[in-house]
Amino acid sequence: MSILTTLAKKAPNFLLAVGVFFSAIAQAEVVKPMTHEFQLSNGMKVVVREDHRAPTVAHMVWYRAGSIDEVSGKTGVAHVLEHMMFKGTKSLTPGEFSKKVAEVGGRDNAFTSKDYTAYFQQIEKSHLEKMMALEADRMANLQISEKEFLKEIQVVMEERRLRTDDQPPAIVQERLYATAFENSPYRNPIVGWMTDLESMTYLDAKEWYEHWYAPNNAVLVISGDVDPEDVLRLAKKYYEPLLAKKLPTRKPQVEVNQLGLKRIEVKVPAENPDLTMAWRVPKLNPEKLDDKDPFALQVLAAILDGHANSRMNRVLVRDKRIADSVDASYGAIGRGPQLFTLSASISKSTSSQVVEGEIRNVLKEVAHHGVTSAELERVKTQLMAAQIYKRDSVFGQAMEIGVFEMNQISWSYSDRYVAMLQTINSEQIKEVIRKYLNDDNLTVAFLNPQPMNSKKQQEQVAPVRLRH
Repeated sequence: MSILTTLAKKAPNFLLAVGVFFSAIAQAEVVKPMTHEFQLSNGMKVVVREDHRAPTVAHMVWYRAGSIDEVSGKTGVAHVLEHMMFKGTKSLTPGEFSKKVAEVGGRDNAFTSKDYTAYFQQIEKSHLEKMMALEADRMANLQISEKEFLKEIQVVMEERRLRTDDQPPAIVQERLYATAFENSPYRNPIVGWMTDLESMTYLDAKEWYEHWYAPNNAVLVISGDVDPEDVLRLAKKYYEPLLAKKLPTRKPQVEVNQLGLKRIEVKVPAENPDLTMAWRVPKLNPEKLDDKDPFALQVLAAILDGHANSRMNRVLVRDKRIADSVDASYGAIGRGPQLFTLSASISKSTSSQVVEGEIRNVLKEVAHHGVTSAELERVKTQLMAAQIYKRDSVFGQAMEIGVFEMNQISWSYSDRYVAMLQTINSEQIKEVIRKYLNDDNLTVAFLNPQPMNSKKQQEQVAPVRLRH
């Protein structure tokens, strides 16, 4: 948020420019839609976003299968399978997939979240057909050998050590989620618990692939300098011949009601203490897209920590100097339950109780007196700016489409999403604080720093090994 605000400050007529931008997009879509949606006979959805500014294309395949779909004892398998997807097919040797992408000057990678797993290539447009052929091949013909699995599971365990076990903030977040959620799979880390990784076999990864990697559980997103009819022709050539599968039944995963305040203390080697306060709050429900509470929560997060003069930064960092930095976050979109979090890196001369008290005071002030019109205007400008910069990148456009689709919200909702944010007022912000940000929904995590020796300190700043 703060970067976008800086950019907005540098442009005197920024808000006017934003309005002109959206007006131009609206007029363009009336003449010729920029986004096209198709459905293949095997159930695979294809979404094509035209952007002819440069001869580049983002090709993405999204699977609605993430850590939320895992079961106890096999946490981390979605992420492990992501790694194995680069280990060869019936026609490709391990690592050859990425080599073929690099040969045409492209780049590729993948990522796993709690809700989905996605694979992408960014290439010059003339190489799109080759990318489709490669991606369709591993959707149907992946080879998972025990030999390659045993090597790659060590890479994943090392990734967990470097990115979680040796990173105090990551440890706190992991334990926070495990405490805040009782029965939702969201309580488990995406990378998996180490004991589950140690006991995992190649058959677990193979089973995951066979269960979830199917065209009827995937969305193909193409963004860039393409003709939609050409994309559809290629999709029919490479993806439509792949057989649909009977997917496992997804059981309802409704998180039980929280019955009171929870607190945890995390003791790990670290330099500074940290405090995180996390409230269980609603998400954007695909069946209730007009519910304004998620939008009010998102605006509130930006009010509290969206720029240098935001409420939390002004009070805790600048005026009272009890925190070195602050953060506010809220994920409105997800298949599982969501958290609204406020955190602070505590100054060494201050206690966690003092910082928690001041955070509560900031929330009380907003709940009682609301926010100013200037604050609202600033935040809404930032949110509109974020949409502009997202659309300035073909990859950003593909990401936006994929995230909406994976959470069973149509890509066409994106403009309406921003419009809904613009309708939020001070009373609605006050209401969501009173409604959700109370102790019955709260989990507090305190990082109690333990002494660090020089060797441990060096390990914590070691470079993280790439996925492949």
